[in-house]
Amino acid sequence: MQAKELTIKHPEGLRASRAAMFVQVAGGFTSQIFVEKGNKKINAKSIMGVLSLGVGPGEKIYVFANGKDEKEAIEAIEKLVNTEF
Repeated sequence: MQAKELTIKHPEGLRASRAAMFVQVAGGFTSQIFVEKGNKKINAKSIMGVLSLGVGPGEKIYVFANGKDEKEAIEAIEKLVNTEF
């Protein structure tokens, strides 16, 4: 299992189109991927799950991946978040 703490840099946070891009990247991997904020943990491949977290700009999330391509999944999500998509 791979895990990483990430800070959302985009001024809109993980809402609307940003959430869709996040889910699209996560969906490109076979590993199970989860996102945790506070005491809530959701499937990163679910747009409704990501939106339900209500992640705003500057907030931290934890991303967990488990599977054959877990390392690549975490790296891709980290790259997406760090580019202020």
